[in-house]
Amino acid sequence: MSSRHHIDDFMRDRIIGKIEGGRKITDVAREFDIAHGVVSRLWKSFKTTGMYSRRHGGGRVRSTTPAEDRYIVFSAKRNRRTTAQQVANQFLAASGKQISRKTVARRLRGGGLYARRPVVCVPLTRQHRTARLQWCREHHNWTEQDWACVLFSDESRFSLSSDCRRQLIWRESGTAYRPENIQ
Repeated sequence: MSSRHHIDDFMRDRIIGKIEGGRKITDVAREFDIAHGVVSRLWKSFKTTGMYSRRHGGGRVRSTTPAEDRYIVFSAKRNRRTTAQQVANQFLAASGKQISRKTVARRLRGGGLYARRPVVCVPLTRQHRTARLQWCREHHNWTEQDWACVLFSDESRFSLSSDCRRQLIWRESGTAYRPENIQ
């Protein structure tokens, strides 16, 4: 016997046709190398319902509709720095339905939004660029002794708040450097 998980509609049609043609269930099962019980259940289902196609469905019903999924994605795009719990609370206020933060995260992933750290960069204006260029021109002829007196402190990161890099934003893949995703 082969180990099939399910039989496609074409095969079901052939099996039902052979049984309707007068063949025994045992002979049909042996011919198609399928368990007798499978063919028997298929024939019994066909006799009672008149259909031989597989029923689809099963499983848990989704807690949100496609329109509500779009609302969740839209509300996260409107304010990218909201947490999944805050989006769930907004959804509760708007629709009256309670959903979990995990459901919100799944719906956002389904909408192409992922929780990522925002890119931290300083936007350079024309004044910033001219000031930097002027500083470089003033210091380009310094000697090694002049530079020995300078202490560069930009190599370590100092923060007064403990979790400033833990704030995440919802963004699509490949959009890290868009202005709305930069901190």
